[in-house]
Amino acid sequence: MADIDTGGGGGKHKGGKVRSKKASTRVDMTPMVDLGFLLITFFILASTLSKPSSMTLNVPDKTEKVETEPIKASKVMTIFLGKENQIHYIFGKAANEDPELKTVQYGPEIRDALQENKRKIGEKDFVVVIKPTKESTYKNLVDMLDEMAITKTKRYALVDQLTPDEEKLIADKMK
Repeated sequence: MADIDTGGGGGKHKGGKVRSKKASTRVDMTPMVDLGFLLITFFILASTLSKPSSMTLNVPDKTEKVETEPIKASKVMTIFLGKENQIHYIFGKAANEDPELKTVQYGPEIRDALQENKRKIGEKDFVVVIKPTKESTYKNLVDMLDEMAITKTKRYALVDQLTPDEEKLIADKMK
């Protein structure tokens, strides 16, 4: 609040001139200090509460070679991340066995496909292979990893190269 001091400063004196009263202004800074401390408190609390969250990704050790048994193609769902947020997938067959290539979008469509195929095989034996194509984006890969977390798919692998049979299969689908 601004206070106006009206004391002193003139008036009618004996034989003197008539002067107007001079008002001195004084700004009370107490509310401003209170507001400053409230803002500092708010930002300190808000910054400690909003910690960045990240997805944990378990990656095998490169130095350690572990022998595993081959996985049957009938238990594998291969997902190809395509352009314009499209997902192509095959299930139960390799690319050279003339499989049915299905195309879906992110969200409920791919989630339903993952859940359905997981039910067919069983959660323990179900494996997903994620293969990004050259046309896919980094966001597509992160979205697919989110889908793995949402559907609680425990066994999945990221493969960075497509085989010639897989490239031909996708190219034929796009024609």
